[in-house]
Amino acid sequence: MSFTPAPWPRKLRSQEWYGGNSRDTIYHRGWLKNQGYPHDLFDGRPIIGILNTWSDLTPCNGHLRELAEKVKAGVWEAGGFPVEVPVFSASENTFRPSAMMFRNLAALAIEETIRGQPMDGAVLLVGCDKTTPSLMMAAASTDIPSIVVTGGPMLNGYFRGERVGSGTHLWKFSEAVKAGEMTQEEFLEAEQSMSRSSGTCNTMGTASTMASMAEALGMALSGNAAIPAVDSRRRVMAQLSGRRIVQMVKDDLKPSDILTKQAFENAIRTNGAIGGSTNAVVHLLALAGRVGVDVTLDDWDRCGRDVPTIVNLMPSGEYLMEEFFYAGGLPVVIKRLGEAGLLNRDALTVSGATIWDEVKDVVNHNEDVIRPTEKALTQQGGIAVLRGNLAPNGAVLKPSAASPHLLAHRGRAVVFEDIDDYKARINDDALDIDETCVMVLKNCGPKGYPGMAEVGNMGLPPKVLKKGITDMVRISDARMSGTAYGTVILHTSPEAAAGGPLAVVRDGDMIALDVPNRRLHLEISDEDLAARLAEWQPRHEQAESGYAWLHQQHVGGADTGADLDFLKGCRGNPVGKDSH
Repeated sequence: MSFTPAPWPRKLRSQEWYGGNSRDTIYHRGWLKNQGYPHDLFDGRPIIGILNTWSDLTPCNGHLRELAEKVKAGVWEAGGFPVEVPVFSASENTFRPSAMMFRNLAALAIEETIRGQPMDGAVLLVGCDKTTPSLMMAAASTDIPSIVVTGGPMLNGYFRGERVGSGTHLWKFSEAVKAGEMTQEEFLEAEQSMSRSSGTCNTMGTASTMASMAEALGMALSGNAAIPAVDSRRRVMAQLSGRRIVQMVKDDLKPSDILTKQAFENAIRTNGAIGGSTNAVVHLLALAGRVGVDVTLDDWDRCGRDVPTIVNLMPSGEYLMEEFFYAGGLPVVIKRLGEAGLLNRDALTVSGATIWDEVKDVVNHNEDVIRPTEKALTQQGGIAVLRGNLAPNGAVLKPSAASPHLLAHRGRAVVFEDIDDYKARINDDALDIDETCVMVLKNCGPKGYPGMAEVGNMGLPPKVLKKGITDMVRISDARMSGTAYGTVILHTSPEAAAGGPLAVVRDGDMIALDVPNRRLHLEISDEDLAARLAEWQPRHEQAESGYAWLHQQHVGGADTGADLDFLKGCRGNPVGKDSH
């Protein structure tokens, strides 16, 4: 894709605040000078907002203040004027009822932070799961030159000689305790091994996936995704990104120039190759909606279906992000896609070069971590998009994390009306369930939870675990952590709280899953299904005020990205009226 830089010098939007000698510009400029800035910094050079999602309650991003200083150094070196701005940090670790409920609020708040203040370009300083999509959505909605800098993954965890993957081993060890294979004391001992440095999850969870998506989309410098948080090269990447954003502003290289349909196709295929999180589906659909690019669930199935999963990382494989970086990281994966004819090579990146030019000369240093195609974890990775009378608008499943013998399965439904019902009954030995059943969880979607929590990977009942069974088919309108695994069908749309067919599944109904043919079917007649839907009444908790009410009233389905309906599209960055 060709790009023509804008002429330089030219008047930037920040000069509406700081240029000239009117009362209003002196007001804006004079107040900022109380920080000790010399007068010549207001000479029309690019003002770069460093949008920092650091928070003590977002531990994945706990080191971002240090990285912000490196970004500032790069901006200064390139002749820009850096200003660090704390922004809404939607922490996966702490937010209840779900960080997903606040992704859209964060995007809205950050969009207005960008539009309402004197920024000419933005560095999106992110890490934790929802911080990456929320800031990219805000940048896309304002279409201001922007570059992503992620905080990077934490170092490998180890417990008694075994690699411990963030999240992945939490689910594994928890099930082992319920099965009587691990003591509670051992579980607590293992806790100390799970998070031993700053950074995001060290598995190919949602944080690492979204860092990879940002790079594959062209919104981050090549190599950004996998550098460990505590590696000195992470700080170098931050400084280089600070330098680069200044030139991006001068060239007027915007998200709308980068986030094309071809870029989204590259990201979808990359997600399949890395065994990325199912959460990438809902985030990229929302991001595409902000730039007006037509990306649907069908694109996810079309682009990802024949992509082999070649990255041998947990939860699909055996290694962690540290080894992925040492092997060469995402550039090696993107090069492999290009060599296989699965890459739009001319897609533009924030570097100003094409994505192929960025990766064509990289080398794979470990072919057990990033495998040749013939030794892929699965030949059909990506995300499987399922449809049928149980999911008219679609549902998703991650084949690389599923059990092959369950990808074609027929079983009796065991229904949980909501997460509280599940928690109250799952450990009861009287529960009528065995490993052939299909576990169904309702009212956990965007409206129902609210916020579409990561509860779709329901833990199995202890009486099944004690048989040595580690996987069952599970269906819900929820999400699951990118660190999780299993034959888990997610994002079932329309969701139960919106009156989708999932809402009327009953105990004892037979459900047929056929992943190769992308089918998910409730074995009742059309007439019976219609009658049940006609009698359906909402059972989910409904908010009466505040943001929860706003979210429930305006959130869209998972099949379109679960964005708020009034936030779709690009609203640009016009300078508003002066405040005085």
